[in-house]
Amino acid sequence: MSIIRLMIVDDHPLFRRGVRQLVDMDPELIVVAEASDGIEAVNKAVELSPNLVLLDLNMHPMDGIEVLRRMRDARVDSRIVMLTVSDADEDVVRALREGADGYLLKDMEPEEVLRQIREAAQGQVVMGPKMASLLASVVKGELPVTGDEVMSCLTARERDILRILARGLSNKMIARELDISEGTVKVHVKHLFKKLDLRSRVEAAVWASKHGLG
Repeated sequence: MSIIRLMIVDDHPLFRRGVRQLVDMDPELIVVAEASDGIEAVNKAVELSPNLVLLDLNMHPMDGIEVLRRMRDARVDSRIVMLTVSDADEDVVRALREGADGYLLKDMEPEEVLRQIREAAQGQVVMGPKMASLLASVVKGELPVTGDEVMSCLTARERDILRILARGLSNKMIARELDISEGTVKVHVKHLFKKLDLRSRVEAAVWASKHGLG
């Protein structure tokens, strides 16, 4: 059994306790850290490299989007899923653009939250049921994508990785499928994001789908 190491980031102690109690119900999940503010969250994520970070959006003085941005800037490779009360379209899109691997709402059923946590840790992009319509609109083109001429800038290996990334797989899973190192995958993904002017794996998946690589 592979243990999934979680970090909970939320400025409400009672909510953190509730999530911890929920996670404790699953023997495959373990909470390795909690954080009540952004600076603490970034520092612990860098130090502990959890498999998955559950991150609240509405925190003070640093909101969840800024925490997410700083984690990605610090090269935190953990899966990061927003767990929040906000179902505002602009919040969802901002989170995905900044590199979130999913967006879940706090009013979801506990069993569904656990299922989504496991799927996120396995490399899938997770969205709460209420987010499905927004994700559909994103795929139809609301997120900016680069034109077809950019395709000529991609190497064969980058196209292979983009196709697999579009299926929601993690770097580790991509490395296994292509029989290359995870470090090599990270380098290719970084180059892909730069060439296509993308900021998140979700945007990359949308780009691939719109250009026939999904």
